[in-house]
Amino acid sequence: MATIGYANLPVPGGGDGPTMPGHLADLAEAIDPHLWQHANDQADRDSKYSTAPAQTVVVALDGTTWVKVSSDTNTWITVWEPLADWQPLTLVSGFEAGQTTPEGRIDRGKVHLRGRIQRTDSGLIAASGVKLATVPTAFIPQQISSFAGGASLTGDAMTGVGRVEVFSPDQDANALGGRGSLIWYSQDGSQVSGGTAGVSWVDISGSYWLD
Repeated sequence: MATIGYANLPVPGGGDGPTMPGHLADLAEAIDPHLWQHANDQADRDSKYSTAPAQTVVVALDGTTWVKVSSDTNTWITVWEPLADWQPLTLVSGFEAGQTTPEGRIDRGKVHLRGRIQRTDSGLIAASGVKLATVPTAFIPQQISSFAGGASLTGDAMTGVGRVEVFSPDQDANALGGRGSLIWYSQDGSQVSGGTAGVSWVDISGSYWLD
């Protein structure tokens, strides 16, 4: 029996007539791993294909596409998935959303944040080490993560450059609010009005890896 194509598909010939049903079954079995399989969602994928061979491709109803990377374990990589919805952050008492809503979402292992945070009393946010919010549990990185944060540029031209940190699971639970805390740091100057150090609002737009 000849084999055809890169997949070496077994194709029965004229001399294979008496055992044709078995050969057709062999052909179907050889084709099956090369088909894109279908599932309703990840749970359905795991139920149906956890024992499938490596390189099996499964597509969910929402278009999420996975490739299995192990024949021995139920291990997959995500080739594509629709963007998740934005989720709100939990703001610390005394703080509120500014012009834009503080929120975030996860896309392929990276957390993206956006929005502005300000004080409810319209006062200035201190220059360093201020907890502004807590991120959802799924957003907590494996190690402490940081990115550049923006802020009001009113007053001193240097005011507004700072750093935002998100604390990891192994962070001391008592340190500035502990795991998942979103902290604002800055070493910039003070507002011109009254000479008080701080900024009117903080922009948390930035991203960090979960792993």
